[in-house]
Amino acid sequence: MVTGHTPQTDASALAQEFVQFSVDAGVLKFGEFKTKAGRISPYFFNAGLFDDGAKLGKLAQFYAKALLSSGIEFDMIFGPAYKGIPLGAAVSIELARLGKVVPFAYNRKEAKDHGEGGSLVGAPLKGRVLIVDDVMSAGTAARESIDLIKKAGATPHAIAIALDRQEMATEVQTDGSVNDVPHSAVQYVRNTLGMSVCCIAQLSDLLSYLSLQTGNPMGQHLPKVQAYRDRYGV
Repeated sequence: MVTGHTPQTDASALAQEFVQFSVDAGVLKFGEFKTKAGRISPYFFNAGLFDDGAKLGKLAQFYAKALLSSGIEFDMIFGPAYKGIPLGAAVSIELARLGKVVPFAYNRKEAKDHGEGGSLVGAPLKGRVLIVDDVMSAGTAARESIDLIKKAGATPHAIAIALDRQEMATEVQTDGSVNDVPHSAVQYVRNTLGMSVCCIAQLSDLLSYLSLQTGNPMGQHLPKVQAYRDRYGV
């Protein structure tokens, strides 16, 4: 079991360090990117580009620091397929390095019909489960993980993500249209599902970072990111 008795890390400083790390690693990019909701975003966070051992190890350190600082208690880690699998594994390794050993499990997209069978791999799901993923936009993937954990008889207790985009979620209507809703996926998980959410950084941290980049090329992205926040932010 992990508890929050580790000395707290300055969340703001950690977030700024993480944004810089993401930019340096080429994971946080600027331009025009179409989101799942059909919005044209001026930035894109692709955790799949934490693509070597050094980057993934550093990312796990950020997750672990944010989690231990948050005070969130949990009994095991679950990494949802696909991006959540290496993220959850890396975080469990980093926590163990820090002396906090917790079981780890993940799921397959398709259930295996031979060998051990089933869709779950790793430790049995039980107790308070922490879901580790990269970002949470519409919250669809989170709901799938929550349902899976409940069916296994465990408690979906908290979610850890790298970046909270702090923007309105979307809902698909009966006629197939997609509408904005006045809350983010993170707010939905916190307020409606009653789960804790730990994020390393938020869009507000990215804006703070860009505001300090005046005088260099990175600062030119601030107006577009701010305009996006003004239109879709919560």
